[in-house]
Amino acid sequence: MRLEKPEGELRRGWTTGACATAAVKAAFAALRTGRFPDPVTITLPKGETPAFPLALEEMGEGWTRAGIIKDAGDDPDVTHGCMVIATVREGGTGIRFKAGPGVGMVTKGGLPIPPGEPAINPVPRQMMAAVIQELGGTDVEIEISIPDGEALAQKTWNPRLGIIGGLSILGTTGIVHPFSCAAWIASIHRGIDVARAIGLTHVAGCTGSTSEDAVRAHYGLPLEAMLDMGDFAGGLLKYLRDHPVARVTIGGGFGKIAKLGQGALDLHSGRSQVDLDWLAAMAPELPRKSVLAANTAQEVLEMAQGFDLASRVAAAALETVKVVLRGAPVAADVMIVSRGGSIIGHAA
Repeated sequence: MRLEKPEGELRRGWTTGACATAAVKAAFAALRTGRFPDPVTITLPKGETPAFPLALEEMGEGWTRAGIIKDAGDDPDVTHGCMVIATVREGGTGIRFKAGPGVGMVTKGGLPIPPGEPAINPVPRQMMAAVIQELGGTDVEIEISIPDGEALAQKTWNPRLGIIGGLSILGTTGIVHPFSCAAWIASIHRGIDVARAIGLTHVAGCTGSTSEDAVRAHYGLPLEAMLDMGDFAGGLLKYLRDHPVARVTIGGGFGKIAKLGQGALDLHSGRSQVDLDWLAAMAPELPRKSVLAANTAQEVLEMAQGFDLASRVAAAALETVKVVLRGAPVAADVMIVSRGGSIIGHAA
């Protein structure tokens, strides 16, 4: 569940890719010299040089292992506090990556890494290869593991994306920016990429688990078709515009879909509000004064007995969806789901 952003300046953290790179550097340095640098300093893609204390140092015949505790700063990241472990061995040909316990394997197309490979993204691979080369290595096996990573992965998008057995090693800058909209939207994009790669023709973006369950059950959609849109309707629709799927269903509660109907593309309560004037115009059967005095959109919905206000709002939201899609070959429909999980409004 996504947490609300706290007040004040937020502390940055480090990606799993940065932690893995630091662990690789420490382990390979120990393999070459017999000593683990602690703390170990790495250079991130934009030039920052953070230092990481070691939480694990192990050495055996032909291998060394180092572990870093991931600090995600003030971001509500499921991997915060986990240990990212690198085990390195010299030999073979080139720099090779292996998924240890708790790191997933890619099984579906549409991701930056092809099926059959460890879920270690391109930039972290480049960073790890760079520290090996910096220390004079050429032929090295790098195994990354995360204790309890398989259980933690169930709280992420990995099962839907076809990443099986654990977490991914991620990051393009090495830095976690707390409550990053960009990170959430990037996850939506990867979900669309996977859906396209496996040939799905119908996807759904929902604002929460209740609407997701209702939409999925109504259409009998597979898990891979369910895009964790959250509040980022615009991020989903704009990507679909350029990477179309034949059909998209947008699902959500009455208040969120009302904001979409007004034209808002970010549905978060801190960045858009239901306009009661707009809602009054949608419900001319109701006394305008009563609508304007309502505390919430839900209260207005409860006033609307005898006519289908939810479907009117869904139809308005569908118009917003069409505007954003700009004629892309994507058929769309919008569903409004009650707090109890019933579909109470639909526009197609």
